[in-house]
Amino acid sequence: MNNFMNTLIWGNTVIEIGKVLLFLAVSFLAIKIFQVYIISRLKTWADHTRTSWDNFLVKQVDESGIPILYISATYLAITSLNLPEKVKQVVHIAYMVAFAFFVIRAISSTFRRFVYSFLKAQDNSEAKRKQASGLITIVTSVIWVLGGIFIVDNLGYDATTLITGLGIGGIAIALAAQAILGDLFSYFVIFFDKPFEIGDFVVVDDKNGVIEYIGIKTTRIKTLSGEQLVCSNTDLTNSRLHNFKRMERRRIVFGLGVTYQTSHEQLKAIPALVRQIIEADALIQFDRGHFSGYGDFSLNFEFVYYVLSPDYGVYMDKQQAIYLDIFEAFEKRKIEFAYPTQTLFTQAVNSEETSKLEGTLNN
Repeated sequence: MNNFMNTLIWGNTVIEIGKVLLFLAVSFLAIKIFQVYIISRLKTWADHTRTSWDNFLVKQVDESGIPILYISATYLAITSLNLPEKVKQVVHIAYMVAFAFFVIRAISSTFRRFVYSFLKAQDNSEAKRKQASGLITIVTSVIWVLGGIFIVDNLGYDATTLITGLGIGGIAIALAAQAILGDLFSYFVIFFDKPFEIGDFVVVDDKNGVIEYIGIKTTRIKTLSGEQLVCSNTDLTNSRLHNFKRMERRRIVFGLGVTYQTSHEQLKAIPALVRQIIEADALIQFDRGHFSGYGDFSLNFEFVYYVLSPDYGVYMDKQQAIYLDIFEAFEKRKIEFAYPTQTLFTQAVNSEETSKLEGTLNN
């Protein structure tokens, strides 16, 4: 029996291998008990709390912490054996890569969760989540690159050379792709400064439409005519952009003209009459109304009011209702709207003056 227990297998006795297997069995059992009893109870407790961060942390422990425990127990068991240096080196590299993978995944998930939690508390959160997808992609990529450098450094390699190479390569890429990097920085300007967001109605030069998607390089606008307009982020940040979504109310100026045959009493009544029509709607704020001047063929009035809604459809509905009510009120009071006319005045002459005129023309 002693001879069997002292038998060497790959440089290790049966007793040593048995101890390693026993350590693995006990470790795996302890981890499983922790997962089944502790983690499950923490999940139940987290489901009854008001915040969702505890659910997220428990999930991270279950998805990243538990695998790390299994990997660490396996690594400790294997390295306790007498193995060739090359095998130990391969095991060490595998352990570092697996360990770093789960840690980096947990860090990137935490960052994503933080960003989404911040955006959830704001208005129009779903659209902002789409807008933040580019930022999350960039930061996640940076986290994984830094994680890769950390792995290389801990494996005994000189990370300084790698960082220097990345720096030189980054400069070369930056020089070769200035336009792309310009759009990337413009994306950060759009994300943090928020000149517009998804769902905003904007006008850029002679184009207008609703912001549909904001990407790392381009922004897509759904125009009123139906097609999709793709603009680079740099073009948008360098343009004078009108954002009508931020408008709280619309200012409307309109004029009307009546004929010169309108009486003085009717002219005096027009400003008050139009004001009464405008103020009848609770969604409209009257500003001013005046007899503004004498036109070539009309007596002109100018009125200003505000529609207390940025919606273009509401603005058109209110304007149409006001115009119809004014037309009806003028019709009842016999007030005529002016339109381009010319009046020719003629004067009759007597027969003696006509004879003199004809004689003059004959001479």
